[in-house]
Amino acid sequence: MSSFEGGGGGEKKYVEFCTGVNGLDKVILREVRGQSAEVYLNGGQVTSWKNEYGEELLFLSSKAVFKPPTAIRGGIPISFPQFGMHGSLEQHGFARNTVWTIDKDPPPFPTVSSNKAFIDLILKPSEDDPKSWPHRFEFRIRITLGPGGDLMLTSRIRNTNTDGKPFTFTFAYNNYFYLTDISEVRIEGLETLDYLDNLNSRDRVTEQGDAITFESEVDKVYLKTPTKIAILDHERKRTYVLRKDGLPDAVVWNPWDKRAKEIVDLGDEEYKHMLMVGAACVEKPITLKPGEEWKGRQELSAVPSSYCSGQLDPQKVLRLG
Repeated sequence: MSSFEGGGGGEKKYVEFCTGVNGLDKVILREVRGQSAEVYLNGGQVTSWKNEYGEELLFLSSKAVFKPPTAIRGGIPISFPQFGMHGSLEQHGFARNTVWTIDKDPPPFPTVSSNKAFIDLILKPSEDDPKSWPHRFEFRIRITLGPGGDLMLTSRIRNTNTDGKPFTFTFAYNNYFYLTDISEVRIEGLETLDYLDNLNSRDRVTEQGDAITFESEVDKVYLKTPTKIAILDHERKRTYVLRKDGLPDAVVWNPWDKRAKEIVDLGDEEYKHMLMVGAACVEKPITLKPGEEWKGRQELSAVPSSYCSGQLDPQKVLRLG
């Protein structure tokens, strides 16, 4: 499960199992040039992603709670089997506040053979799951840190019901990007698209701006989005690139000042340094019959700010085998 490589200073450990905050189980992924990612089994959640300079690329709240069953505020929480509050379950479902286990016998994943820094996790039903979603399933996720520092998450969800019943779900990777100043950020790739406005009764609206910028609270689900989205941090001269496959929607959220003060696990001023841009499947829920499997994948990279969505290599669109 963990891989090692000999080096001049001894062995290089790509995968390390250790304990994190409050003694919770944590996995650290490392690459040769110094990039790293941290994954907590609580929520199957990435909480840190650093480049070769040790700079943090994901936002994690200073008030984040590391105590199951509370979800961790920041990083990349996973919404399953429900995104938002529009359903019978708690907001964003139960995957993000359930403790996952190491998947010791995963099925073959389509992956680049050179990737050595990865971890396979699995979530299965338990007695504690909500009775309002009484289904059997296997949710597998592979989290990979590529040699170039890209962070890849590949999810597989399978219906293992024995009663012949299908089930339906929505899904999101809720990526909290760390930013220098939210007022100096723009998103490219979502222009002219329709979105659901969660601040206005989920009204369907068409985006009018040339690029998405921020000066107040935003909570939107963009529909039929491209496979590549760029988040430009002008102050840091850095662009985050989100590539996705199997996830047609994109969630964009920032609470701004008033709402931030109401969120107990978020600092009052921390909204200035974060933006959640999620790869999601929300508008049209996914239905699986027994034995069927769904796949959804995203890849995150951080590149110099001279890049924009129109310049991204179209050959690098994600493909699943």
